[in-house]
Amino acid sequence: MEENNYGHKPVLLEECLEALAVNPEGTYVDGTLGRAGHAQAVLRRLKTGRLIGIDRDSAAIDAARERLAEFGDRVTLVHGNFSDLGDILQNLGIVGADGMLFDLGVSSPQLDEPERGFSYMHDAPLDMRMDRTAPLDAGEVVNTWSYEELRRILYEYGEERYAPQIARAIVRRREDRPIQTTGELAEIIRSAMPAAALREKQHPAKRSFQAIRIAVNGELDALPPMLEAAAEHLVPGGRLAVITFHSLEDRIVKQKLRELATGCTCPPEFPVCVCGKKPKLKLVTRKPVTSGPAELEENPRARSAKLRAAERTEW
Repeated sequence: MEENNYGHKPVLLEECLEALAVNPEGTYVDGTLGRAGHAQAVLRRLKTGRLIGIDRDSAAIDAARERLAEFGDRVTLVHGNFSDLGDILQNLGIVGADGMLFDLGVSSPQLDEPERGFSYMHDAPLDMRMDRTAPLDAGEVVNTWSYEELRRILYEYGEERYAPQIARAIVRRREDRPIQTTGELAEIIRSAMPAAALREKQHPAKRSFQAIRIAVNGELDALPPMLEAAAEHLVPGGRLAVITFHSLEDRIVKQKLRELATGCTCPPEFPVCVCGKKPKLKLVTRKPVTSGPAELEENPRARSAKLRAAERTEW
């Protein structure tokens, strides 16, 4: 959640560094590089160690290359998706990392560049792709997905209680002509909501835009396999830190980390374990770590951020 001018501290920075317990000789992975604020802070703590930065947004990779130039060959930047984490590390010849960080928020530059189509505050083409080479964009979701699918994603991913009314309004409008811009979509959403909802503090389109963005980028589907791969590719004692920004993400991360920290999945009535599963992680944070008053004053976008951390057990 970094500003364009690099002036803002990335969200929960000190808490992340503490959770990662950075080893100056270690190998670290930032799986959601963004504008590289977290990565830069980790690199400053490394002496002979290295950092692998991964992002699906090529603009983020370009900006990070400039920002991290001072660290030379101790940084390796990869344009890719964290869902391919295992393959990326294998291709780089990395058997195990000492720490991995995943900040699941959309970076501020993505939100603030109107042409990316993430924001309901600017009129722009319906896009919302984090990776601009990906085939699916928001225009396709809004104009071709069925009423049932739209209602489902608005309700599940956006936790939008007016999902049926909004999905119906979208389908009705696109029968006349395709919905082409974020401004048009925001207005359709607004028109579908009752007067009481329009008086709420947050923008009426916020939850729906979040839902469509998640669907376009497959954000929730990628989380469980990414967490599995992260646990698999940490060295014993290596740390995993994950920052989420809404309750759905946090629930998935919490459940997956707990599962990886539990090991045995045999029914409780079994006298001995027959599944043979051993815990891969132990939890470092029982409850999520959140931003303090000072950070919230400086960066209101940090309000919904939650950090969870875990440590790799023995191989």
